[in-house]
Formats: sequence, C-alpha cells, structure tokens
Amino acid sequence: MRIGVVAQVFRPAVLALALVASALAQAPTVTAGWPQFRGNPQLTGAAAAVPPPALALRWTYDAGDAVGSSAAIVDGAVYVGSAKGELLAIDLETGKLRWKYATGQDGSIESSSPAAGRDAVFVGDLAGTVHAVNARDGSRLWTFKTDNEVKSSPTIAGDLVLIGSYDTHLYALDSHTGKLRWKLQTDGPVHATPAVQNGVIYLAGCDERFRAVRLADGKTLFEIPLGAYVGASTAVVGDRAYVGTFNSEVLAIDLRARKIVWRYRDPDREFPYYSSAAFDPSHQGRVIVGGRDKAVHAIDAASGKTVWKFATRARVDSSPAVAGGRVYVGSSDGKLYVLDAATGTKRWEFDAGDAITASPAISAGRVVVGSQDGRIYCFG
Repeated sequence: MRIGVVAQVFRPAVLALALVASALAQAPTVTAGWPQFRGNPQLTGAAAAVPPPALALRWTYDAGDAVGSSAAIVDGAVYVGSAKGELLAIDLETGKLRWKYATGQDGSIESSSPAAGRDAVFVGDLAGTVHAVNARDGSRLWTFKTDNEVKSSPTIAGDLVLIGSYDTHLYALDSHTGKLRWKLQTDGPVHATPAVQNGVIYLAGCDERFRAVRLADGKTLFEIPLGAYVGASTAVVGDRAYVGTFNSEVLAIDLRARKIVWRYRDPDREFPYYSSAAFDPSHQGRVIVGGRDKAVHAIDAASGKTVWKFATRARVDSSPAVAGGRVYVGSSDGKLYVLDAATGTKRWEFDAGDAITASPAISAGRVVVGSQDGRIYCFG
C-alpha cells in the first residue's frame, strides 16, 4: 500500500516537473544587452531591460546618410552602420561618437546590422565584404570577401561568425582570423540572418526553402519547402520557428516534426512580410510582425489566429522588439510606435520625418533606432 500511495503522489509530481521543463524549453532567449540583430542568436526580438513607460528623446546622432542597419548595444556602446559606408560606435549615455570605421569604396552598409562580441564587431557591406573591427578603437582586424552583396546580418556562435551573401552562400568564418571554416550553397541569395539554437542553424531563404544546418560543419540536417520567397529572418522559440514570406503568409514550423503547423494569412489584405517576427512570451505566446500592408500583426503562437492588428500609414519593414508587455516598431510613415502587446493599443509615437526601416534595439532602458533621414535616435 505504501508503495502504491508513493507512486500516486510521485506521478503527478513528475508530470508537473515535465510541464515546467516543457514551458522552460519554449521560453524565448532574452539577453541583458542587444549584441546583434533581433537581440539574440534565436532572433526573438525580446529585451530584458524594460524602457520607461513614457519615453523621451535622449539624443540624436547625424550619420550623414540613410540608416537601414539596426543597432547592436553592448557595454554602453551603440554600434550601427550607414549607407555612407561607415560603422559607428556611439556612447549610449551621451550620444557622442567613440569612433568610426570606413568600409572602403562601394562599401555601403544597407541592411546588415552589426554583431558585437567581446572584443570585435562584425558587419557586412554591399561590396560583398565582411568586416571585423576592434571594439575598443575601431581599427580593422580582418576582412573576408564574398562574391556579391552582403545584406545579411552576422550571428556570433562560439568562435564562428555566420553570415549570408547574395552569392548564394551561407558562410561560417573564424571570428579571430576571418578564415573560412565552411560554406553552404543555396539556390538563391542569402538575405536573412541565421538563427542558432543548440548547435543548429535555422534559415529561410530566397530559394523558397527552410533549412536546418549543423553548426559544426555546415551539413544540412533537413529542408522544408515553403513555396514562397523569404526575405525575413526566422525567430526560433523552443521547438518552433516563425517566419513571414512574400506569399503574404506567416508560418509556424515544428522543428521536431519538420513540418509547417500553421499558416497565418490576413483575411482582409494580402501583402508580403519582410519584417522579421518577434516573440512575446506573455499571454501564452504571441508572434508579432510588421507587414507591407501597413500594419503590425499579433498572432497567437499556438493556433496561428489573429489577436490584434495595428494600422500605420505606410508599410512596416522594421522588425518589432518586445519588452515589458510593449511592442516597439518603426514604419515607413516615419514614425516609431510603442504598442500595448496585449491589445495593440498605441501608447506612444515619435515622428522622425522619414521612413524607419531599421529595427529598434533595446538595452539598459534605452531604445535606439536609425532612420532614412540619416539620424540615429535614442529614447529612454
């Protein structure tokens, strides 16, 4: 009898622990800083440091040309690229320039967003070059030349820098030397930023495929046909991946079953999704993404059903960031919006006067974003 009673008590306890473990496995990675595009290697767009409820403009910096590159923020420094072909290091607190690095002839930084490691900052340019820059003084550490434009943003994974090129390859470079470790050829330009989780790279591509690739050697583990061109990067949360396509859909992919589990399509309008999705862990999980239908969409992560939609006045290519129950996102109508993550209600806006296609970065209670007017804005 005692054994039976113990077993009856033990089984619910084991079940409870399993449910907790499952919930933890699904929790998105949230980092204190914002070291790369989307904030972390899983590309969830989630920030740990919550900005104040009422934002105020802290400083602006004139980059001299359009800023479509999204910022990285590490150890009190903001790293961001410009169409002028410069990688800038700006003091987060004061907005003063620490240093600038010139990529060279035809080296415009269009959409590649820097990734900052302990000692180096990495970024790609339209001349097809990947740059490693000393984080302390902006001096060049090494460069690696691809055969076409680099619009992909780098992801740092251990001692590797992962980055795509329009020459159809995904590259794994040694972060210390810039030497090629391996490269993977796809059937189209590699525009998106690679997501990394548990030694596996996840990437949706312009060749209409979703790939899982082994980090160690670049071997493809599996592919899933998507039936659509993809320019967005993939958010990975536990056993699911979320990405929007140019076929007017947002997809949820089960990484274990290796299949698409739902497709979200707005019932009212059909426009492509270029914005990369963020994952809001509250309310059982929501996928939040901008659309070229001029709206921000919140989708239930379990079912793929609409939760809310917020309309702007122009397309939303900026990728949302989430923190403390709020959504931060730019629009080509020139505004930075702060929305309530639960309802989609607008809480605040700022008019930059020109399109905001870059994505907000959040760290230390600050929100940093660049604009096509050539300015970088810091709020807090």
